[in-house]
Amino acid sequence: MLTAFDDTARAYRSRIYSFARYLLSSREEAEDVTQEVLLRLWRHQDGVDEERLGSWLLRVTRNACYDLLRRRRSDATQALATSLDDEAAPELASAEPGPQARAEAEDFRRRLLAVLGELGEPYKSVIILREVQGLAHREIGETLGIPEVTVRVHLHRGRKKLRERLRETES
Repeated sequence: MLTAFDDTARAYRSRIYSFARYLLSSREEAEDVTQEVLLRLWRHQDGVDEERLGSWLLRVTRNACYDLLRRRRSDATQALATSLDDEAAPELASAEPGPQARAEAEDFRRRLLAVLGELGEPYKSVIILREVQGLAHREIGETLGIPEVTVRVHLHRGRKKLRERLRETES
């Protein structure tokens, strides 16, 4: 017999994992964070407002990821592009690309993820939540605890910084 918690966990597990995967660039660590977040949900399920559950879960995920990153900061000089698998990163190449096109697309994907990894907060989280998770500005604001207008400003500035850094890496 499935409980309400099982239904909720099943509904949000992939979103939690995907967000953690982009922030951590490690499948194993993202899986650990996902379990930790779901455990926190289990402990606090009665105290979380149903309407804000998605935002609460993503905020807890973000905080758990940054706690983990702080713990490994001393030896964490890896690029964000290391070991991302197909489930977390969409393919950038067309359906039947040739070897040249696949190599160029893979190179661009690596550069994009590396630049995204270097992007400071809050720009990195806002871009991931909007472009990868597909959240609305309001949901991002609730997740990060900032006004919707601030989300729009961070998104605009973050995209601009991302474009500038991508141009720099082309040279």
